[in-house]
Amino acid sequence: MIDLRILTDNEELVEKFGKYSKIYGVIFMILGLVGIFFPEIMSLTTAMFFGWLLLFAAFFVGMQAWQFNRKDYLAWFKAILFTITGGLMIVNPLPGVIALGILFTAYFFIDSFFNISLAFKIRPESGWILALVNGILSLILGIIFFEAIDEPAKTFWLVGIFVGISLFFDGIMLLGFSSTIKKMK
Repeated sequence: MIDLRILTDNEELVEKFGKYSKIYGVIFMILGLVGIFFPEIMSLTTAMFFGWLLLFAAFFVGMQAWQFNRKDYLAWFKAILFTITGGLMIVNPLPGVIALGILFTAYFFIDSFFNISLAFKIRPESGWILALVNGILSLILGIIFFEAIDEPAKTFWLVGIFVGISLFFDGIMLLGFSSTIKKMK
């Protein structure tokens, strides 16, 4: 059984993590299944979500430029660039999905590194294998995506399905951690 107390001495934090990881695990699994069974919807949703994030970032970059240095033309340029890019991704998400394909390739490799690192950090506790499997899965997804990225139609399909698979297994890992914390009490 994983003793998550090795990550922190704060009992209250561990208890809250156990409670909320169950809720978030179920939500991640549901979103993951949507991505697996409807990859086109997940691809478009992901691109539009990223577009909205860029618009929010543009607002805050512009607000910071206004408050601290109104003559900072690079900050204004960045805000305008974020606004245009975010707006285009919301209005026409298909090209954004292709661009996200490149970003997700990097994401899966980074996610793999962190999950495998977490697995070896909590090893030899009995649940460490969940984090290791999640990390290996992200590594495989990154390699597959890297191989298929030169085909736009395949990239469109892969963004949704890979995000779905990743979310599903993240949900399983969170549920596993939640049940482990419950057993620790």
